[in-house]
Amino acid sequence: MSKKAKKKTVVVTKKEKPALKATRSRVGTPKESGTELLFGKRNYMFLGISFALVLLGMLLMAGGKQLPTEWNENEIYSFRRTVLAPIVILIGLAVGFWAIFTKKN
Repeated sequence: MSKKAKKKTVVVTKKEKPALKATRSRVGTPKESGTELLFGKRNYMFLGISFALVLLGMLLMAGGKQLPTEWNENEIYSFRRTVLAPIVILIGLAVGFWAIFTKKN
């Protein structure tokens, strides 16, 4: 009473991957000149103003010369260095962020 063992065969089929479709960019297609600038003229102008304001703030924070043996508290802790210069720098950074995140015209 031997039972015949049935042999099982496994058939493997390859699944073909669907072809990728070409998609359009969200930015749009480049113009005929070849490349398109990331920002507009107005954005670059405000980025330059931002750079100038940060540089002005750094210059306001820089100060006069003192000898290592001198200590002039009024010059070191002046309004210009402790209040005005950081405010000018922060305004420059804010203008820079605004110039980066606004859409070009």
